Amino acid sequence: MIRHIRRTSAFCLLLLVLLLLNAARVQLLNADEYARNPANRRADLQRYDQPRGAIVVGGRSVTGSRDSGGSLRYARTYTQGPLYAPVTGYASQIYGTTLLENAEDGILSGTDDRLGPIPLWTALTREQQPAGDVITTIDPALQRAAYEGLGGKKGAVAAVEPATGKILALVSTPSYDPGELSGSGSATTDAWTRLNAAADRPMLNRALRQTYPPGSTFKVVTAAAALEHGVVDDPDAATDTPSPYRLPGTSTRLTNEAGGCEDASLRHAFEVSCNTVFAHLGVDVGLDGMADTAAGFGFNDDRLMIPSRVAESTFDTDMNDAQLALSSIGQYDTAATPLQMAMVASAVANDGDLRRPYLVDRLTDAHGNTLTHTRPRRLHRAMSKDTARQLRELMTDVVTRGTGTKAAIPGATVGGKTGTAQHGVGNSGTPYAWFLSWARAHGADHPAVAVAVVVEDAAADRADISGGGNAAPIARAVMQAALDR
Repeated sequence: MIRHIRRTSAFCLLLLVLLLLNAARVQLLNADEYARNPANRRADLQRYDQPRGAIVVGGRSVTGSRDSGGSLRYARTYTQGPLYAPVTGYASQIYGTTLLENAEDGILSGTDDRLGPIPLWTALTREQQPAGDVITTIDPALQRAAYEGLGGKKGAVAAVEPATGKILALVSTPSYDPGELSGSGSATTDAWTRLNAAADRPMLNRALRQTYPPGSTFKVVTAAAALEHGVVDDPDAATDTPSPYRLPGTSTRLTNEAGGCEDASLRHAFEVSCNTVFAHLGVDVGLDGMADTAAGFGFNDDRLMIPSRVAESTFDTDMNDAQLALSSIGQYDTAATPLQMAMVASAVANDGDLRRPYLVDRLTDAHGNTLTHTRPRRLHRAMSKDTARQLRELMTDVVTRGTGTKAAIPGATVGGKTGTAQHGVGNSGTPYAWFLSWARAHGADHPAVAVAVVVEDAAADRADISGGGNAAPIARAVMQAALDR
């Protein structure tokens, strides 16, 4: 009898061990597979069972949560949704997350390991912690100035603090209210269909995800390359450039909208934006030199995260001289995001030192304790201090007596560069109006801000002045807000 009891006890013990091993297999080895299974709603029910953490701008939350009363209990809400949509993105119970809502989802949903009481606690137990908050670098005054300046026109604004890389404004218009996509009912699916079908593409983040031909604003990069590679030693010396300029190896003649471009100095060519001079300079620098300089400003980098992904800005590295000439004036297939062009202006303003742009200042737990704090870091040394100084002089001349006078601000030194990028078959489309700029208050140790503005389909003629007419006043409003901080 005792022998049978022992055998039965051993068998039960074996079953218990097997049960524990199977539980360990399910919880540890197969947990991710089960969690990803579409039939498993436990993760969704847990995810929306508590309010989502806040995205904070200027000390105030621009997001919230509402109790829907349904099985997916809490839905996301947004304060001034269209204003901050290019920053926050959306958090939808149907369509997932984008931008900061996606990049910092772990903190905002309470699933990040750093929110647990001890390291790896959340990963081991898969318990959801009270959600943390994301403190952004956005300045509400600059964001508002950019949004109101665009006034609903298709376009974008990016503003960066040159000394640190903090992104102070990030605007894309027309915009949308991400709160319309938060829930799980028919109103949400209807909004999704309407927004995706809209001809003006309000859900496209033009500041981060859309690339444009930069047009004459790219002449900042070409000027830097010419100075860095010794093609130009004296900005006031003649450049021996014919007008019109025949593109190498072709019969195509490049002309200018401005006058006085034949043999113009770099200074005069920059002020009035002579296409011929900069096309000629780009060819003289050569493809390798132009590509290296463009890379120093951030072009051809497909890894830039802020922490949301930024579309790659490109400068072709396999071109003939005719194509290089056009690329050197921001045409051919040169393409840049507004954030990239703000980085160009930032490097000039910051003595050639390009700081890595970032959108998140710090992450906190539910009690306000800081989990991580972003520290400024160098991305590239774009150019020497002397080259940056000369470029600041050239950009200042544009604002004081060139094509960018509408960006001037009393009590501050402002540098700028206008641009009009042609597009469409045979350049038949209405130009994109660009303006790059930076501003430093008189007596200040550092520049306050670097700004890039692009306005799509601007109501302008083909003269380079259109960037100064359409985009410069928007940049001026953003710079004024930065100087008033």
